Amino acid sequence: MSKGKNRGGNRHIRKPQLAQMVIDYFTRHTGEVVDVRNLFRTLGLNTHPGKLMCMDVLDDLVVQDFLVEREPLRYERTGLPTERERRQKEAEERRKLLMEKTYVGRINVRKDFAFLLTENREVGDLFIPKNQLKGAQTGDKVTARIVDWPEGSKNPVGRVTEVLGRSGENEVEMHAILAEFGLPYTYPKNVEEAANQISDKITPADIAEREDFRDVLTFTIDPRDAKDFDDALSFREIGKGKSSNSKLYEIGVHIADVSHYVTEGSIIDKEAVRRGTSVYLVDRTVPMLPERLCNYICSLRPDEDKLTYSVIFEMNEKAEVKRWHLAHTIIRSDRRFAYEEVQALFEARGEASPEDTPTTLPDGEKPWFETLTEEQKASPLGKLEGALICLNRLAKLLRERRFLKGAVDFERPEVRFDIDEKGKPLGTYIKVAKDANKLIEEFMLLANRTVAESIGRVPKGKKAKVLPYRIHEQPDQDKLANLSQFVTKFGHKLKYTGTPAEISKNLNKLLHDVHGSKEQNLVEMVALRAMMKARYSIVNVGHYGLAFDYYTHFTSPIRRYPDLMVHRLLSRYAEGGRSANPEKYEALCDLSSENEQTAALAERASIKYKQVEFMADKIGKIFEGIISGVTEFGLYVELNDSHCEGMIPLRDMDDDYYEFDERNYQLWGKRHHRRITLGDPIRVRVAKANLDKKQLDFALVTEK
Repeated sequence: MSKGKNRGGNRHIRKPQLAQMVIDYFTRHTGEVVDVRNLFRTLGLNTHPGKLMCMDVLDDLVVQDFLVEREPLRYERTGLPTERERRQKEAEERRKLLMEKTYVGRINVRKDFAFLLTENREVGDLFIPKNQLKGAQTGDKVTARIVDWPEGSKNPVGRVTEVLGRSGENEVEMHAILAEFGLPYTYPKNVEEAANQISDKITPADIAEREDFRDVLTFTIDPRDAKDFDDALSFREIGKGKSSNSKLYEIGVHIADVSHYVTEGSIIDKEAVRRGTSVYLVDRTVPMLPERLCNYICSLRPDEDKLTYSVIFEMNEKAEVKRWHLAHTIIRSDRRFAYEEVQALFEARGEASPEDTPTTLPDGEKPWFETLTEEQKASPLGKLEGALICLNRLAKLLRERRFLKGAVDFERPEVRFDIDEKGKPLGTYIKVAKDANKLIEEFMLLANRTVAESIGRVPKGKKAKVLPYRIHEQPDQDKLANLSQFVTKFGHKLKYTGTPAEISKNLNKLLHDVHGSKEQNLVEMVALRAMMKARYSIVNVGHYGLAFDYYTHFTSPIRRYPDLMVHRLLSRYAEGGRSANPEKYEALCDLSSENEQTAALAERASIKYKQVEFMADKIGKIFEGIISGVTEFGLYVELNDSHCEGMIPLRDMDDDYYEFDERNYQLWGKRHHRRITLGDPIRVRVAKANLDKKQLDFALVTEK
């Protein structure tokens, strides 16, 4: 009787249930080798099907590395977790990570409690006890931390850490974006006090140990609203080459010598490490360094003596570098230019590239070169026009040579805003790099490449000293194959095999071919995704996008921490110092790369916020646009006049039943057979502008 009972006892057991019984057994007997016969006996597996199922479970657990078969039919737990344990541990770790983060949102206070309304899908809204509000009222934007997350609870319990102010106010919203990404929006007082203690005086001893360029024609070219002038160019003709009649020029790339003022390990340096980079939101710059340093002491302002670290080139008319050297210098800038001022000169003198659109100066502003007095023409200022034109010609030769070697042309226009004194967007415009921008870019690239080569290029068998490089790995072959297959949908071709230079050439041809087409935006976006992200590392693999074997960041130490590291190491090695600690600098490179990515996300969030804010008073108005993206959940539309982008949700397109044709990036109407394709012109009505979500919704306007 009992035998029959036992047989029936495991006849209906299911495999998942048995697997958990086996796992529990081996967990209790960790460190023991278990014979399957003892296992069968302990688990009461008396039937043949039950034993076969158990052997199947054992095989699965061996494959999952939970068990190891020590001898035939003898098993031991490996000590590795089961899949279920792994999932539980991952969930617990993720939960802990979420509890360490700061959350930003709008407070909604009720009678006995409050909620923080966040846009974080993982945690949802935070329950805030009334004694943890810190004075916040309904409608306030605040930061908060999770203090408790009871098992099974829908809402974590939080506490307010800071009240930012009223939702909708520009200062509050910009601070909220910074807080959302864990970025600082104020400077610690002790750091500012340390900066205030730094003297701006340049001593005779400082001058004595530097090359003096104060009498050489020098200038800066920056955005019109810039205050932190990292770099300056000096220019003078120094004769003719020995083997030809080609003119020789001395061109100095002078970079603010931040390392002279910010010593390694100081309180200012530690804060700079933490920030890693300046952050550029729509209406402000959040600097890496205190304002006294970035906008005053280190900034290469005109008519002021400044300490610099410089790469001095001797170059002929073909833009060939004949000699160069690195030196600590002192300069005195003769003129501070905005890009538009220099571009206006190139256009007036017929030196601008054909593709450059005409530059418009602010109302009432005359071109600088038409306002020089006779006295100024006789001064160094009178030589600026010739210097700028010569440098522009040299920069074009450098650029042409760079692309012939395989650099990839990934320049995309950027949306910018005209804003009033309160931060309210008044209009938008497209920022396009013209010759004036490219002039500065090419000489900065040349300086960065040159100093990287000076450390990285060593004789065979010799080890290069440690230096942070700006690296960009070659694109993933699988992603290039996908890109090649993708562009055939639009009638384009991409050969993705061959040398890196050949692949770059093919990519450039593709980008040239799609320029001005309706698929341009999408093809450029997919091509960018095929590229690896540029980052910092002491392990040099070259820079694929620029087609440089060696490349670093040397030219912006006011706003990028890796440049400051490079300055210090170059000075150390110039004095005969030993190679730096590789582990320390690789860790700093990783941190700098992470900070750079975070800053980029915050910058994009501020642009999206301003786009939504700009359109908020245009609800119900109709605009012309083009379809910039097609997805399974709707259409992305970029407006022609403002370049603001929003979405038409598929659920709101009720004139037909649309299906997503992923292969051809289009929506297809089943009833009326309308096809809506990427790049198509379209009319939309502004339906919603949700500032909290930074989300703009459009409605499709159908022709009647």
